[in-house]
Amino acid sequence: MSLITGRALHYVFKIGNRAKNSFFFRNILGMKVLRHEEFKEGCEAQCNGPYDNRWSKTMVGYGPESTHFVFELTYNYGVTRYEMGNDFAGVVLKSQESIERALANNYPMTDVDGKKLLLSPDGYKFYIIPEPQPTVEDPVVNVGLHVTNLVESKKYWHDILLMNIVSEDENSLLLNYSNMQAALNLKQISEPLDRAKAYGRIAFSVPKAQQPYINDVITQNNGKILTPLIELDTPGKETVRVIILADPDGHETCFVDDEGFTKLSAVEVDADKNLDKYIGKDPFQKELDAAEE
Repeated sequence: MSLITGRALHYVFKIGNRAKNSFFFRNILGMKVLRHEEFKEGCEAQCNGPYDNRWSKTMVGYGPESTHFVFELTYNYGVTRYEMGNDFAGVVLKSQESIERALANNYPMTDVDGKKLLLSPDGYKFYIIPEPQPTVEDPVVNVGLHVTNLVESKKYWHDILLMNIVSEDENSLLLNYSNMQAALNLKQISEPLDRAKAYGRIAFSVPKAQQPYINDVITQNNGKILTPLIELDTPGKETVRVIILADPDGHETCFVDDEGFTKLSAVEVDADKNLDKYIGKDPFQKELDAAEE
């Protein structure tokens, strides 16, 4: 096999305040809550980071996970902040409507290279292109990661994981598995890369039959496998199989089986209410609110 038919799925953000992030992603960026899931203990594949505690994930985006790149908001109960590194370069969105919502809510923005820069409550960067938000194509244009050696990154993502090169120059490399998907934007930096505590994870789906090939090709090229092929359960939902990799800079990458993920990621009718219910009864949220009064 010499083909990986990947589909870009989502990027994982660790968040410290669900209420503030809920407002930012819903009321400023205009995303929808697609599903919300609660877990009683840590994930075997460290989906919530190196924390063996109660946690939740909230999937937000501009449309269903079957057709849109979305964001996984990971909340560890009792963890109110994460030290930010320099690994994450930012998300590029096309949404004049988000700019207008930010203005209406007096949400801080700065001008950067013809775009508006908004910071999430935890400091993640969103660069907004001032154009009408697409209604057919995904408003998410690309997700950026910083790398320290673009040549090595190209070998890994293009030569080994077989992503297509969209464009490249001496300081950046834009890749995708399909022009219908959000792209991965690798940007070279000169300083050492620091993933700190807030490091995220990018996820792709592939047919289940292709996962062993990914395992083998990474092993043959002396790449790093953080979590070998493993099945993960979500209470009341479909079980999926994943393999978790680390690229040359340590960026975590998940390849999940498309068959299982398609069922797992079905949009929940009551996702908004489900999220709000847990925010409302979270004792740590109450402490955060009280500390800010």
